[in-house]
Formats: sequence, structure tokens, C-alpha cells
Amino acid sequence: MKILVVGSGGREHAIIHKLLENKEIEKIWCAPGNGGIASEAECVDIKATDVEGMVKFAKEKQADFCVVTPDDPLALGMVDEMEKQGIPCFGPKAKAAVIEASKAFSKNLMKKYGIPTADYQIFDDAKKALQYIEEKNTFPIVLKADGLALGKGVLIAESLADAKAAIRELMIDRMFGTAGNTVVVEEFMEGPEVSVLAFTDSKVIRPMISSMDHKRADDHDEGLNTGGMGTIAPSPYYTEKIAQQCMDEIFLPTMYAMNAEDRAFKGCLYFGLMLTETGPRVVEYNCRFGDPETQVVLPLLKGDLYTIMKACHDETLDKVKIDWSDEHCACVIEASGGYPVKYTKGYEIHGLDEHGQHDDVYIYHAGTKLENGKYYTNGGRVLGVTALGNTLDDALKTAYSAVDEIGFENMHCRRDIGRK
Repeated sequence: MKILVVGSGGREHAIIHKLLENKEIEKIWCAPGNGGIASEAECVDIKATDVEGMVKFAKEKQADFCVVTPDDPLALGMVDEMEKQGIPCFGPKAKAAVIEASKAFSKNLMKKYGIPTADYQIFDDAKKALQYIEEKNTFPIVLKADGLALGKGVLIAESLADAKAAIRELMIDRMFGTAGNTVVVEEFMEGPEVSVLAFTDSKVIRPMISSMDHKRADDHDEGLNTGGMGTIAPSPYYTEKIAQQCMDEIFLPTMYAMNAEDRAFKGCLYFGLMLTETGPRVVEYNCRFGDPETQVVLPLLKGDLYTIMKACHDETLDKVKIDWSDEHCACVIEASGGYPVKYTKGYEIHGLDEHGQHDDVYIYHAGTKLENGKYYTNGGRVLGVTALGNTLDDALKTAYSAVDEIGFENMHCRRDIGRK
């Protein structure tokens, strides 16, 4: 089999590494890929958002299957166009991907179908949004860009001054472009955050192992929101009782709601959850594998990822047995200093072998390039140093031991992943 994976980050690297466990897969292309992915797949210089170019390539190469992972191409309808050309895909079509592409849509969906989430109001006028916040006068309060913003379009205002600044950034200065044309203002929820990714074929839904992301740039959950600075799996807060409650009140109702709206979702549906005192509530949906959650979830999957992905496409997921390891997994992100705002690229990375790896851990490359046999930084999040262990402490100890041996100029990482 020949498979095309769309994307260029650590998530795609983790997916490719897992897919290669299937011995029937003889070729994987990754577009555009990165320096580390190049050791396991053939990287192709096509932008992930180039729907026409990607479909043309897949057709010319007679790809047997395509895995579309980033949010932008999913929202742009890449799966729709691939399947029109007879190329089966893992990932939702555009009208289902809207569950992430529009925060306003997802909030209204939850309200309509009684899925627990934070109270909210939606605004496309900055003055009206600010007037609502002033009248409510309850802080902290959360402001979310309606559209796709690289996982960074959520601002928490601790005061009216913060709220004014957030409204200006999102709706006037357009920090995230058109994503901020509409803004969701919502209640601030408290409790442990948990990520649960789920395979679904629109008829059945199979949650994966839970995980916990660490979004803030600095230790002790301080600093700016990022795409994720590290993850652990499973989450110690996500008990069997909570898992059943989520299945009954959130996971199944969401799948059924999308079907009722004629937006059947097939692929990986991501649930960002807050475990509040009154029960689990949805913080957000994503229409794809999370990053860096994928890097700690897939190493715990026992069995063949391709078989599961194909079953999601074929609507035969009920016939596939999915098992998980009882180990723990930890991923520590090595980022460029200054991320997520301004950072320098092009530093040589030390401590990796010729395959971009290191003993006793797996290195998922996110922002790297390979030149003349050497790896260089080429993005904000550069590497995901990932380790398994019989306990969370074991996994963290192994991961941080490797972090101490791998680095580059101006490298930044959190030293408290998994510690809370």
C-alpha cells in the first residue's frame, strides 16, 4: 500500500511512525513533512493547504489512502476533493470539520443538543462584545476567536482592562486575521483539563487513552498560550466513572448531534474537557488528532493504526478490536526561545543520531530541517521528546534525561510537565 500523510509536525511524525508498523505499507509520502519525518517517509514540497496540488499529487502517484491531519486543509475540503477522485481518506469532510473551524457553530450545537459546556454569547461587533463584558462584570472571562488560530485563539481576561485589550487584539488589530471576525465570550470554568481523542465512523465512537496537555509557555502554567509544551497520558484525573459520564453525556450526544445536522463526522474527534465540580464540560472540539496529545496517545496503542483508520472511513469501526497499553507516556516539547511570539530559526540541533533519534526515547520532529546530514531548527516547537514507563514518574524521568542531552541555541522547555 502507498499512503499520503498531509502535514508537517510532530503529530504527523507520530502518525507515520505508527502506520509503519503495518508491514503491508510499502510507501509513505508526507507533504510537506520535515527533517525528522524524512527518515521514515518521502517528504514532498506541497503546502498542507494546497488542496488542488495535494489531490493532483495523490492521483498521479496512485495513493491508496490519504491521512489529512491539520485543521486548515480539513476545513478547506481536502477530504471532499480526494474522495471525489476515488482516494479514500481518514478525516472529516468540510461540513463536519466546521465543528472546529467555527467556535460559534460548536457552541450553538452544544446548546441545541444539551451537551454540557460553558455559558456564552457570540459577537461580531467589538463594541457590543465589550458592553456585554462590562455589564456582566465577572472575571476571569474567556474570549475565543471563532475561526482557526493555530490553537492560540483563546484569551483569558482577568480584568476589564484585559478584556478590552483582548477585544482589540482579536477584533480590531486582527491578531488572528479573519478568525477574529466573530468572537465567543464565555464563562471561565475551573478544574483539571483533560484531552480525549476518539476514533469515529459516525456510527460508533471509540475514545482513546486520555491525556493532559500543558498549554502555557512557562512553568507553573505561566506565560502565553501555545500550541502545547508537553503532554502526559493517561490523565490521572480521568477516572472510569468520569469516562462513562463523558460517553453518555458528551461523546455519543456529539456524534448523534452531527448526524442530525447532516454533518456526519468520520475520523478523529478531539474533546477538550474541563472536569468541573458539577461534572465534565466541553471546552472545545477539534476535528483532528491533537498536537502534542497524539505523541503520547499513539505509543500506547496496541495494534494497527491503518486498520482503525480504514474502518473509520468504511464505517466498520464496530468490527475492529482496539487495545491500549497500561504503561504511561510523557512528551516534553523543546521549543525555540521566544515561542509562541518571535523566535530565530536555523540553529543546529545537538544530541541526535543520523536518523534524528536518541537512545531510550522517541523523538518526534515538529519544526526541523535536514541539511547535509545535520538537523536544524525550523519552527517554534522543534522536538517532542517522548518516553514510555511503567509509571508516570518513570516516563518523565526518561524523557527529561534525554532532554538534558539534546539541545540547540536558545532552546526553551518546561521543566514541570506532568508534575501537577
